[in-house]
Amino acid sequence: MTTIAVVEDDRGVLDLIKDALEVEGFDVLSYHDGIRALDAFESSSPDLVITDIAMPEMDGIQLLQRLRERSNTPVILVTGRMEERDELVGLRIGADDFIRKPFSPQVLVERVRTVLRRYRSPARVGDRTIDESVIERGHLCMDKERYTCTWKGRNVKLSAIEFRLLESLAVRPGTTKSRGDLRDIICEDQVMLYERAVDSHIKRLRKKFRSVDEEFNAIESVYGIGYRFSHTRRNQ
Repeated sequence: MTTIAVVEDDRGVLDLIKDALEVEGFDVLSYHDGIRALDAFESSSPDLVITDIAMPEMDGIQLLQRLRERSNTPVILVTGRMEERDELVGLRIGADDFIRKPFSPQVLVERVRTVLRRYRSPARVGDRTIDESVIERGHLCMDKERYTCTWKGRNVKLSAIEFRLLESLAVRPGTTKSRGDLRDIICEDQVMLYERAVDSHIKRLRKKFRSVDEEFNAIESVYGIGYRFSHTRRNQ
């Protein structure tokens, strides 16, 4: 059974989310603050985390940041504010989706299913499913079953979206992917949250790889179009 952790200090909202998910067959763990949730995740990691942004002691952004230091568990942020800054910060840290209050239980459940499907489903090239579980491109090695990534043998921790973005580029080195194609990987059937989200994720990807290799330059920008993974000798 899929386990979902809900972190929300508002009892009414917490009960709403818990009831909606349990009716659909999910196992729900509930927490009233980020500190207790983070402590619980030390011993048992859920399949997905839903957390409110505005909470005392440790807010949702801080919880996401702490979680990303050690886990790629998908995270959906819940917010009652309409500030773009929340989305920008969340996307840069590694949020997988946002839900704005007020929301319907049906929308909540569909967002959860979409994130889980995106996280678990195999990559595709056109209409063909890629069956190989490991992608190796020079110094890059990606294990799709374990959701792990290494560069020159060193581990690079990626969020679910970052992993899928990189995978889509690395599958066909040298082929340019447009921002529209890459946005589809982030959004699938959802409304785009932020038109420059692709650039934010690519920037974060580069930063993570450069933390293990200062000379990393395998993700190239193609002006006016998008990005490509450069599988050339300089990256070998």
